[in-house]
Amino acid sequence: MSLVTFAASPLVITPTVRSFTFSPPIRRSNNTVMSAVRSEATSTCPVLTKFKKDCATPTPFLRDVANAIADDMQAGLAVHGGGDLEMILTYVDALPSGKEEGLFYALDLGGTNFRVRSVQLGGEEERVVATKSEQLSIPQKLMIGTSEELFGFIASKLADFVAKEEPGRFRLDQGRKREIGFTFSFPVNQTSIDSGTLIKWTKGFNVSGMEGKNVVACLNEAMEAHGLDMRVSALVNDGVGTLAGARYWDKDVMAGVILGTGTNACYVEQKHAIPKLQNQSSSGTTIINTEWGGFSKCLPRTIFDQEMDKDSLNPGEHLYEKMISGMYLGEIVRRVLLHMCQTSDLFGQAVPAKLETPLALKSQDLCKMQEDNTDDLSSVGSILYNIFEVKADLKDRRRVMEVCDTVVKRGGRLAGAGIVAILERIERETKRLASGQRTVVAMDGALYEKYPQYRQYMQDALVELLGDELASHVQIKHTKDVSGLGAALLAATNSIY
Repeated sequence: MSLVTFAASPLVITPTVRSFTFSPPIRRSNNTVMSAVRSEATSTCPVLTKFKKDCATPTPFLRDVANAIADDMQAGLAVHGGGDLEMILTYVDALPSGKEEGLFYALDLGGTNFRVRSVQLGGEEERVVATKSEQLSIPQKLMIGTSEELFGFIASKLADFVAKEEPGRFRLDQGRKREIGFTFSFPVNQTSIDSGTLIKWTKGFNVSGMEGKNVVACLNEAMEAHGLDMRVSALVNDGVGTLAGARYWDKDVMAGVILGTGTNACYVEQKHAIPKLQNQSSSGTTIINTEWGGFSKCLPRTIFDQEMDKDSLNPGEHLYEKMISGMYLGEIVRRVLLHMCQTSDLFGQAVPAKLETPLALKSQDLCKMQEDNTDDLSSVGSILYNIFEVKADLKDRRRVMEVCDTVVKRGGRLAGAGIVAILERIERETKRLASGQRTVVAMDGALYEKYPQYRQYMQDALVELLGDELASHVQIKHTKDVSGLGAALLAATNSIY
């Protein structure tokens, strides 16, 4: 299903360099999300009935969530630690203009792989002349080794990447040092555009001797040790990179949102509206990294959410993320199905052993099941058998579909409320929507890209909260994999030359 339901066919443009899907302005959907939940599948299971009630997100409730997120945004802008949202200053005070020229690089470190990219920029006329990227795996032992080992490995691979450059495609102006934008997707206390200290490792990393150290200095020292004449000009996260990369092609981009395994959002804020800037210049704009996954107030948490949170690696933290991001949707569904098995006749008399395996069900499995439009829900039956080794009859398949739809609908609508909070924050200072000015949210992440039902529920929430008129000026633009380009562009924007 298309992201937006409207009279004409959606316009889809796939430029050679840009990997964008251009969506038309948001309109109220005239039809419901296609799901395999049939009208005759009305639940008679008490567990499912209560779960659906507890997960409900009617429009007034979503308005309360959006308002609470907005309040936390304001509190975080006022003082460090003022609310659930950290509202981190990124020091990105200048966004790409399109006039950037020269050879720049990007390094993306945010998980078990890291990606290196080179970008040759040709100014307003030529824009991106050439680009090349390479993805490499980080050995497990380096994820729990020393900082010297990790950054030494990265620097050595960077040097190899540069050594393989094609002179005809990539050219560095004489007398210039190579400059790189460093996307470091771990919690950092950023102190300038090119410096920041690690707060803590996440995502399975536990590198010794790093907490409290300047991550940029660690990479610069490693590159120098490997004879690589390169320096970090910009330290960013993937959300900021997405916003910057999208803004390069579209000046109406005002926010960047990641909806994938994890989630985060950033947006363009007016400096005069940030009390915690104190004595710094209050003119112009800057990008704020909200770290919105940490929001925790007035969320529709069920016993299943609470139990999953208790068993997670970070109990009590990132409660909003645990309701809206791809890492957790399948696990919530699995826990509900397990309880239904234990308390009703779902899947017969015995509880399937594999249903008790944590994280066995993924968000992509939910998506495949919700795309099943056959009368007997044959795909749902196959997926359940392949994952849990159960032979589900049609009644069971319908119940499973109800659980999937309940979790995904809640997640998509809550994500929509978060986006509305950001749009209304931007509107408060700029009045863009009220004056009919187009406002674009750059979106990336596999959950958003590959889950049409989730996208539809998110869009419906946006329209319900903003109203048809304001929503007609909002565009959600899928900007796949532009964060690397954004990091390189920010290196150019913040070049020492």
